[in-house]
Amino acid sequence: MYEFVYLHTFTLPRFDTWTFILMSTPTKRVAFHTMGCKLNFSETSTISRDFIQHGFEKVNYRDKSDIYVLNTCSVTEYADKEARKLVRQAKRRNPDSSVAVIGCYAQLKPNDIAGIEGVDIVLGADEKFNLLDHLNAIDLNGGTHVIQSDINHVHAFTPSYSSGERTRSFLKVQDGCDYTCSFCTIPLARGESRSDTIENTLKVAHEVATTVAREIVLTGVNIGDYGKESDETFFNLIQQLDALDGIDRIRISSIEPNLLTDEIIEFCAASTKFMPHFHVPLQSGSDKILGSMRRRYKSALYQERVQKIKTIIPECCIGVDVIVGFPGETDDDFLKTYNFLNELDISYLHVFTYSERPNTDALEISNVVPKEIRAERSRILHILSDKKRRFFHEQFIGQTRPALFETVKNGKIVGHTDNYIQVHVAGELDLVNTIQPVQLTENNGITSNGVLG
Repeated sequence: MYEFVYLHTFTLPRFDTWTFILMSTPTKRVAFHTMGCKLNFSETSTISRDFIQHGFEKVNYRDKSDIYVLNTCSVTEYADKEARKLVRQAKRRNPDSSVAVIGCYAQLKPNDIAGIEGVDIVLGADEKFNLLDHLNAIDLNGGTHVIQSDINHVHAFTPSYSSGERTRSFLKVQDGCDYTCSFCTIPLARGESRSDTIENTLKVAHEVATTVAREIVLTGVNIGDYGKESDETFFNLIQQLDALDGIDRIRISSIEPNLLTDEIIEFCAASTKFMPHFHVPLQSGSDKILGSMRRRYKSALYQERVQKIKTIIPECCIGVDVIVGFPGETDDDFLKTYNFLNELDISYLHVFTYSERPNTDALEISNVVPKEIRAERSRILHILSDKKRRFFHEQFIGQTRPALFETVKNGKIVGHTDNYIQVHVAGELDLVNTIQPVQLTENNGITSNGVLG
């Protein structure tokens, strides 16, 4: 049986009970697992800091824990299945644990999640940042609790940033989306486009700058829409962030081509803090398919944006999102996409195989592409991506570029150059989380080898 509790029906106490329990019993352990995008990682990290500040010990999701928190994604069918598997795994590790499910899947399909044995609480988009309050307020022995608001009533913006990864922090600057792409459930899961003021965003960025992170990645659902409810813009934001002390590098995670303006490109070209790296979703090289997807541009605009970037930032890395197998995508449409990408001066692809999502208009489009054809088209574009990445890396062999080292692997320090080439270098461990000049010496396709100096 499910118990449906709505946030507005009662007043929640704030931590008093948890404080008493933690003072009188052994420290409770909490484990988090994040699925999906950088935005989810920033939010999970913010929620976890709330727990730690109130006395919880954070442990790995693979370890035995008192509370397991799964922050879900629901972009693809695989994400839904993975969420179910992770819930069951947590309960096997500790049958007496409490399991909380939050995130996009929790907003879209709360009743499905509540039906998974072992789930104690399901929180929608407007409630996930109050997880600790909810755990305090409800009886976890009283059945599964679903606490969710209508997505049309979700208007609050909660700032977030990731911590714990030494070199890089994902800073959430925007949430939600007002676009109505026919394949996408994100507006249903996250609500309308919204963001904080530049003044408040800078306060959070300054907080990140007090950590050990050397790089910030700006994240959101549609970050080019930053400030749309005010007279502030994304361009205004990056101008202010460029003066941020304590952070050496800033990257823009992903920005729609129709919102990537000349002034943004030109500003990033002149900046020493913003890295020569853009990720610009395309989805299809066929204007017919772009129309069916309800994307807000055509291929000619996308091509113009890429040419603008490469003209003034020749060394820039450009990543591209593309979807294969969208309903109505003929062999000719796919060939247009392939040829369009093949001729563009881009660096790598993120290839997504279309999957049917409930409550999306794409379900009404006829001429569904068989799954085996979707898989073959995906394979072809993955090969093209490998070729593009190898060609991009090859252009910089022999050059020296600054690299931020992030980790150690197989006895070598590993990091990324300013233009997002992953490099493996023989060096001392204390160089991790430092920026060093690296001469690229060998192109391995996905990565490159280099030497210091």
